[in-house]
Parts: sequence; structure tokens; C-alpha cells
Amino acid sequence: MEILWVLLAFLMLGAALGPFLMRRRGGIRLAAPGAPDAADPAHYGFALQEELDIRMPGPDQDLLDVLDVVERSGDWKYAAQLLAGTEKDGEVRWQRVQAFAGAASLALSRQPGGVSANPGGQWLRVWRAESPKDAGGAAVHAEFLVQQAFRTATPGTDEYRIILEEAKAACAEAALLAPGDPVPHITELAVARGLAYSREEFDQLWLRILDRAPRHMGAHLAALPYFSEKWHGSRAQAYEFAEAAAARAQEGSLLSALPLFAVFEHLPEVNLVSGFWESEVVRKAVEGAQFAEHSKRSAGAGDPMLAHVRHLLVFFLVRSERWAEAMHQLIVVDGHVGALPWTLSPDPAAEYAVFRALAVAGYEANGGSPATLSH
Repeated sequence: MEILWVLLAFLMLGAALGPFLMRRRGGIRLAAPGAPDAADPAHYGFALQEELDIRMPGPDQDLLDVLDVVERSGDWKYAAQLLAGTEKDGEVRWQRVQAFAGAASLALSRQPGGVSANPGGQWLRVWRAESPKDAGGAAVHAEFLVQQAFRTATPGTDEYRIILEEAKAACAEAALLAPGDPVPHITELAVARGLAYSREEFDQLWLRILDRAPRHMGAHLAALPYFSEKWHGSRAQAYEFAEAAAARAQEGSLLSALPLFAVFEHLPEVNLVSGFWESEVVRKAVEGAQFAEHSKRSAGAGDPMLAHVRHLLVFFLVRSERWAEAMHQLIVVDGHVGALPWTLSPDPAAEYAVFRALAVAGYEANGGSPATLSH
């Protein structure tokens, strides 16, 4: 199970990261031993690269325990029980649905099987066959089909369209089984991109989501790519959507961070000079994300989307050479790397480790040390 690939397929924030990582152009060069850049992240209690969990952006032990049991035993009832006990209009349910769908999709890709074989992810098929009216199973199946389309089919082909049409029907079925659950409608946002919904069709879908969960951060992240210039919109439309959501954000909401995701979605595909990272558009977006992070942290409520905001802040703060601020984000996210921007790399743990090493080196080069960094 690789939830980071699940999120990548769902959010489709593009392949913008690659051009901006210096190591993609020959490698980020860390300094020789003894130089400030040679600072050791282990001195700060950070996890070794091989210990980084690439499955999720942050911890969800209940989910990991159930996934382990389901994948080992093939008994879908544990997954159904966990989803049945998960709040419908919260962020956690959406991510758990994605995780179960991602587990089945990846298992199938590793063990496709034939007619007489026992393909990977068989537990999801059994779940749908044995309990067709189970709302959790229907939501997972719809998300599974979306991931299969983006993972295995080429956009524009008949296969791609057929799988997404099937996913659309599955979303409608899941929504009927759980009228108050926004997750099937959020899943359909990916279908809206893939099948190129008209603006009128998209707006109708978006209104259904807002009726059920108007402040759902995951829903807004899933909707944002529809407005991007890589899909059906433009940079201006994406910024307008993100800024309008941020303006509606209430205290304790993460929606103030949405403009930062819009900036990331539209990073120019060139080797950016340092001045860009100090520009007003980046500064304002980072400040909005920091405000959202602080507001959510002060509210004291757990929110799985908080880790997504923090990981993207690490990326922007390191690129802006705001080392101390980056370090303070790293000490709370370290250990899990299943989030943007690391998910856009073939090796998310290595991608994250490079940025972490740069943050440590920059922090120490400017007088910082483990003793001066509060945990």
C-alpha cells in the first residue's frame, strides 16, 4: 500500500516538481565533511531515510493495523468496520477510502492474475460481492476505479474513458448508499477532470460537495486541478478558486493554505532563480499556509490534512532559504513522507531526505544547532 501514489492519482497536481530540483540536473552537491552543509540530520532525531514511511503524510495507526490484517487475511470486514466507525464528513474518511482503494489497486498491479488466478486486491471484489449495499465498500470501489484509470490507462484512449465512465457510475451508486457522505462526490472530481466535465457539470458536482462538507480541505485540493492550465482552466482561474476558498476560511480551517497549493500547481517549468522564491506571490501564499497551520494547531483538533500543508511548507521554505522555519516544520512531519511534493518523485523518501539535509545544512550555516531547535 502506497497512499502517496493514491494521493498523486487523486490530486493530479502535475509533474511540476522535477524542473525545480537541482539534483535532477546533475545532482545537489552536499559539501565536504566538516563544512556547514555536511551537518547530520540524525543529530536532530530525524528518521533514517530507509525508515521513512512513504505510505501516508502522517500517522494513522488504526488504518495501518487494519490494512495489515486485510492484506494478510483477505478479510474485508475489518476495513468495513473501520470505515463504518469513521466520521462521514471529516477528512479522515476520505483518506482512509483512498488508502483501501490504493492497497487494492497496487496489489492488482503487482499480481494481475487471469480468469482462474487469484489476483491481488481480491478482498475488494469479495467485499462488493458479499455486501453490495455496504456504503464503505461502494466508496472504496469507486475510488479504486479512478485510480485504475490514472494508473493503468492512457488519457484519451477508449480504455481510459471506459474505466472513468464505470467510476462515474460507481460514484453515483456509492452516493445513493450514503446520502450525507461527501466522499463519493469528492472521488467524482477526478472523473470530472478525466472526462472533461463542462463547467456547468462541474459546478453542479461542486455544489453537492459544498452542501455536505463546505470546509473539506481534501475536497478543495481535489477540485483545484480542474481549474489548472494543465486541465480545463488557467492559472488565473486556479488562483481565483484558491483565494476565494481562503477568504471563506474560518478559524481553525486549513483553507487559508489553498493558495500555496495553487502556486505549486503552476510553478513555471524552468529552472527558477532565487528571486522567484522571494516574490510576493510566494510570500503571501506561504504566509497563508503558515497562518492555517498555526490556526489548526491552536484549535487542538487532529486533522490529517495538516501534514499535507506542513510538507508543502517544507518545500517552499527550503527553496526560500528560510531554514529555521523549515526546521520547525520538519520536526513535526518527520517520519512520514506520503505527501506532495515528495510523491511526484519515483523515490519520495530520497526526495524528502535531500530537502531535509539542505534545511539542516542551511540552519547550521546560520548559527543553528540541535540545542537551539525546540521540539
